[in-house]
Formats: sequence, C-alpha cells, structure tokens
Amino acid sequence: MTTVFVLQHVHIVRDGEDEDEDIKLIGVYATELDARAAITRLSTLPGFRDHVDGFHITAQELNKDEWTEGFISWRDAIEPSDG
Repeated sequence: MTTVFVLQHVHIVRDGEDEDEDIKLIGVYATELDARAAITRLSTLPGFRDHVDGFHITAQELNKDEWTEGFISWRDAIEPSDG
C-alpha cells in the first residue's frame, strides 16, 4: 500500500446570500511533512495568507477508488425527473 498526501485549499466565496466553495488542488506529496512544508511556503502569498485555515491535507491510498457510487447533477437533485 502506497499512501500519498493531497493538499487542497478551500475558500468559501460569499455573494450576497449565495455561497460557493472555491477549491484548489495544491499538490500531491510523498509525505505529510512535504505537504506541511508546502503550506508554509504558500501561506504568505496573496489570498492564502488571508485564509490560512483553508488548507487541508488528506492521506490517500494509490490505486484505490475513493468514490465508489454514481452521482447526479445539482439540476437533477433540485428538479428530479418523473421517471
């Protein structure tokens, strides 16, 4: 089993009453320490420095499906078809 560390940054964007997630895949690293070093490097840059709590590291196993179910679109979720 080979584990890698995925670093993402999530920032909630608000426009009036609307809210959306701005998700950036920063990188995939061999160790958690490497991912944390990337956070240190990036956390001084514009945008990131104002939202340092948006960094998330996830350990992922290589060659393993993480999403094992189908999906529906937002439109289908909001306006389900009759049949």
